[in-house]
Amino acid sequence: MTDLTGQMLIAMPGMPDPRFEHSLIYMCAHSDEGAMGLIVNKPSSDVTFENLVQQLSIEEVGDVSGIRVHFGGPVELGRGFVLHSPDFRSEMTTLNVDDGFAMTATLDVLESIARGSGPAKRLIVLGYAGWGPGQLEGEIAANGWLICDASSDLVFDTADGDKWEAALGSLGISPLALSSEGGRA
Repeated sequence: MTDLTGQMLIAMPGMPDPRFEHSLIYMCAHSDEGAMGLIVNKPSSDVTFENLVQQLSIEEVGDVSGIRVHFGGPVELGRGFVLHSPDFRSEMTTLNVDDGFAMTATLDVLESIARGSGPAKRLIVLGYAGWGPGQLEGEIAANGWLICDASSDLVFDTADGDKWEAALGSLGISPLALSSEGGRA
């Protein structure tokens, strides 16, 4: 098994689960026990950071109007995660995924972001994508996902609507060249 931690999954056309259609997922953990990742290109249509700050009773808030919240996946939609640059470290728990990415799922990172002192680059997500042992490998073998390298520019600096195509482009693939039908040689 190849460890996909720190890599990106690109949903193939024809993905049977509509929640993952045109998804780009940053893989936070992958082992024999399963896998966990965060969708990085689907902004939430109904949750704003302002709402979160109010719900969590975060005080000392600066201007948070431009901060977006994303749909991270269909598992535990009430649970929040912040995928961020490694310049921030929570006093509670920060998982350093690799040299370019860290993930924090504790309230202190949201408080820091609200005060304007959080990580330089970040993506706030609700929910995550999870797979049981061998499940992701089966989906990859069934042509459900392509894999590409993750980059800070792709995850944090590319517009959400352009990330899927940009990830394919990093592999030299045009979305027009992809078919949702598997081939047989």
